[in-house]
Amino acid sequence: MLAPWLELPGVADRLSAFGEAAETDLVAHGTTSDAETIRDTAVAQPLIVASSLVALREILDGRDAADVVDVTAGHSVGELAAAAVAGVLDDAGAVGLVSHRARFMAEAAAANPSGMSAVVGGDPEEVLTAIEAAGLWPANVNGGGQVVAAGALEHLLTLAEKPPAKARVIPLQVAGAFHTPFMQSAREAFEPVAAAWDVSDPRLPFLSNADGEPYGRIDLEGSSHGKARDVVRRLTAQIAAPVRWDLCQETLAELGVTAILELAPGGVLTGLARRTLRGVETVAVKSPADVSAARDLVARHSVAAGAGA
Repeated sequence: MLAPWLELPGVADRLSAFGEAAETDLVAHGTTSDAETIRDTAVAQPLIVASSLVALREILDGRDAADVVDVTAGHSVGELAAAAVAGVLDDAGAVGLVSHRARFMAEAAAANPSGMSAVVGGDPEEVLTAIEAAGLWPANVNGGGQVVAAGALEHLLTLAEKPPAKARVIPLQVAGAFHTPFMQSAREAFEPVAAAWDVSDPRLPFLSNADGEPYGRIDLEGSSHGKARDVVRRLTAQIAAPVRWDLCQETLAELGVTAILELAPGGVLTGLARRTLRGVETVAVKSPADVSAARDLVARHSVAAGAGA
């Protein structure tokens, strides 16, 4: 996933800095590691955030994100990358912080075997009822007819054997039941690390996974884009709490967003947007070949950059 990016000037140095921050060889993991190695969430999380931020800097081409981005959000681990877009974390700081999150979550997953399954289709209320009845949690409520159930492996098997009407249950290749009480030990371990991390207040609208709200609305002191302490608090809670991507998408619609740019490794969120945010133009960045289309999208839609759309 990183090989084509490494052909671009400056990317090798950037990834080397990210690897030092994460205390892992991101270049090796992004070029030669096998699927089983990358499936380890301790590897996958910093690799995903690093990929996103490499793509971001190539697309911005030296411009400040606050001069280009009208609103940012991230799904699950992607919220750490979104925090860097918003200026809460610098790029290396985001990769370094997510590496702690990843290690704590990997330890929690190893202590109590668990997993996740996507539930696609069906009546939304019936799906949530079936997930609860199986002893599981709706870890990701994604909108577009997709909910991710998480919990004990035997309970996931029960859900698969008795799926909700008109729904499919698809097991996911993940290390554990993220965003559920299975991750409580990880949340507790991450809290003091995050609280001591070097952070700044958001510099542009940034949506929270918890409820889709911009941090500017969450902060009661009236800061334009919210406070760093609120971001840290919610990023910490997010480890063991559901991702409400459906509500993030509702807020994007409310704000009048006309285009969505999904950073590398892109594809899933733009797919959800096409089903939920009809008429919103999307570009998913999967490789450097997509950078030109991403810049064109920004040029035509970014209010911050003066496009006025």
